[in-house]
Amino acid sequence: MIWREACGVFGVALRRGRAAPLVYVGLMSLQHRGQESGGIATHDGSTLHVRKGMGLVFEVFGPDPALPGLVGIGHVRYSTTGSTTLRNAQPVVVPSPWGPLALAHNGNLTNAVALRADLEQRGVLFETTSDTEVIARWIATSSAPTPEAAVAEAMERLEGAYTVVMLASGRLVAFRDRNGIRPLVLGRRQDGWVVASETCALGPVGAEFVREVEPGECVTVAADGITVGSVPSSGRWARCVFEYIYFARPDTLLGGRNVHEARYRMGQILAREHPVEADVVVPVPDSGTSAALGFAQESGIRFDLGLVKNRYVGRTFIEPDPDRRALGVRVKLNPVPSVVSGRRVVLVDDSIVRGTTSGRIVRLLREAGAREVHVRISSPPIRWPCFYGVDTSSRGQLIAARLGVGEIRQVIGADTLGYLSLAGLVAAVGLPKDVLCMACLDGRYPTSLPTEAEVGRYALERR
Repeated sequence: MIWREACGVFGVALRRGRAAPLVYVGLMSLQHRGQESGGIATHDGSTLHVRKGMGLVFEVFGPDPALPGLVGIGHVRYSTTGSTTLRNAQPVVVPSPWGPLALAHNGNLTNAVALRADLEQRGVLFETTSDTEVIARWIATSSAPTPEAAVAEAMERLEGAYTVVMLASGRLVAFRDRNGIRPLVLGRRQDGWVVASETCALGPVGAEFVREVEPGECVTVAADGITVGSVPSSGRWARCVFEYIYFARPDTLLGGRNVHEARYRMGQILAREHPVEADVVVPVPDSGTSAALGFAQESGIRFDLGLVKNRYVGRTFIEPDPDRRALGVRVKLNPVPSVVSGRRVVLVDDSIVRGTTSGRIVRLLREAGAREVHVRISSPPIRWPCFYGVDTSSRGQLIAARLGVGEIRQVIGADTLGYLSLAGLVAAVGLPKDVLCMACLDGRYPTSLPTEAEVGRYALERR
């Protein structure tokens, strides 16, 4: 599949030592959420220090970011609003009444174009084409007496999905959109507190999970604890279901549910819904592995690694253009002929977005001698665009919006094709349907939708 999801955020406040090395480790743990650029900002009590660059975390910082300060934030990016350029790397830094303000963000605003136009009419100048700067400028131009009060004001105007970490006046502030679409969690160390996109980033920095940041909640994170600020009227929980299907790391906890276990159950239910006679179950690594294990266990068909992943090539959905993504499939995945040759293969993947990657993988298996290839997908068909931090803002990009299952099977060249049902997905996740955002699957969006002019990765650049 080719999904592109925007970014991971991390922040820490300590009583002693340096924040930057912990932010560095946290970002390494969140590298799967974005590979285009990375950045860290710290505050030493008087000065804001920022370092960012293009590439993976270790490429940007080397072994040590070497920034002073007890408090810091960090960001890894994949762009879904704004081009892949250094000026759009985060954290974004803007002047504010409380000194330089640094801000990093995961998600997408659905009203970024309108908010930016409002600010520009007031004479505010922008340096990037990212909706992250829109958030930062809106807070920085507030007349509120404190950064937290300015955040509360801004959250009344911000629409869409956002989890944010911010340094202002030497304080770490974190906040989450009123539907909790993108994840954000709090963790505690003996010498301070941590905030991160996923729980998988807590253990490596010696922190224990405490709780999630609630929808619409703004918290000030200090070494000695957290303070909850003003909370705007919140809507319903709308957790992105694709965090469970694909985005989050398998060892992450979301809504009290382990991601690997949820994916394993997806595979089990998929095997019951779409049984097939076959010789071997093969996952598309790595996001299909947990579901493939569940499918094999439920069906009784042998599980084996029929595709080997080149660990030094990033996820194909993160490649910035279609040609590189296409080449990336062959560089990234190699079939194991001794596993698949002459056999009926069940190929388990998490989703089909455009269909091009699935078709190439099916061809790879046939070239390696597979007698039959039966594709099983551990999510329902994706028929609607996502406006909340995933690079699928047009229905024309989605093969299931145009074609039925039988036609998709023909396009990708599979012998059979089966998708997990919507009911099966909800059962596997183990949370009530009404607390999940499944808009890309059922067309039910939890927020107001952008206009055509506000849609797309380059919406702010078209201005």
